[in-house]
Amino acid sequence: MMQILRHISNHQMIQKKYMGIDKDPKGAINPTGNIIRDAWLFGLIPETETCEGWDRQRVDALYDKVTTEWEKYGHLVSNLPPELGAKHRKIYDAAVARARELGWDPELGDND
Repeated sequence: MMQILRHISNHQMIQKKYMGIDKDPKGAINPTGNIIRDAWLFGLIPETETCEGWDRQRVDALYDKVTTEWEKYGHLVSNLPPELGAKHRKIYDAAVARARELGWDPELGDND
């Protein structure tokens, strides 16, 4: 019985790692992908950073930093200064185009 409990305990301690925005199915049009793209927008991480291998705590910490940046603009794209607005469009237009190439359809739900 102790052997089984030890195995379960060790298995539960293994943390799931993020695959990387470049490997995320259907272009990472999801909350994690948005966190990463917004971190690129605000210069929190370089645009070459895919976050591959990051654990949940590290992504959550990035989310907190992204949220702090968005608070400056009331969480609205329309409140971004022109240069950040243009950068946002570039990043998100590329993400949507890539997602569509990979089969993402904004009309379909997650289970379709």
